[in-house]
Amino acid sequence: MKLAIFDVDGTLVDSSAMISASITAAFEAEGLAVPDWVRMMSIVGLSLHEAMKALAPGEEQGTHERLSAAYKQAFWEFREWGEHKEDLFPGALDLLVKLRAREDVLLGIATGKSRRGVSHLLEKHGLEGWFATVQTSDDHPSKPHPSMIVTALAETGLAPSAAIMIGDTSYDIAMAREAGVAAAAVSWGNHPAESLLTAGAHTIANDFKELEQQLEQLWQDRPA
Repeated sequence: MKLAIFDVDGTLVDSSAMISASITAAFEAEGLAVPDWVRMMSIVGLSLHEAMKALAPGEEQGTHERLSAAYKQAFWEFREWGEHKEDLFPGALDLLVKLRAREDVLLGIATGKSRRGVSHLLEKHGLEGWFATVQTSDDHPSKPHPSMIVTALAETGLAPSAAIMIGDTSYDIAMAREAGVAAAAVSWGNHPAESLLTAGAHTIANDFKELEQQLEQLWQDRPA
């Protein structure tokens, strides 16, 4: 049995507009200068509190907590109003369908999103019950700590050699390497290819068809 663990934001789902709008609202509510786009996208994948610490390093803990709370509030308001859609990237659903149909593959999630946020997206896209293991920021230290992957392996009863972490940020890749699983990066997300390679990505896919081929090759190269 094999395990494909997917990040969500920037890997399966295009949520950059929602994230940037929510960060902007949070910083404006706190009266702070809004970070530029590159800085905002650089924190995608971190848990929310760690993200706010990275975006406002000179501020106190209380400010980081208020920023986090304001971000959550803005995020859910935008979602309720139907602004800034969180669509699956083209090809994502096709690959998930193919992998799910295989008797030798389990699907997993490891994300900096909250469990509530993940549940909403799975329901929205008709993916409820598709993933054998779902790890979120509610229960783990922020990426790149390997806790999410270690727990996913424990829940599925699989060895690190059977698993591949698929993500778009250096945090995903570093987490994978720390946990001893293969690291498959994607180029359409929030971190540039140079950062992904530096973090230790085994492969970088430019679309989901290429990712499918790379997953198969990684599993062949690392027999469980």
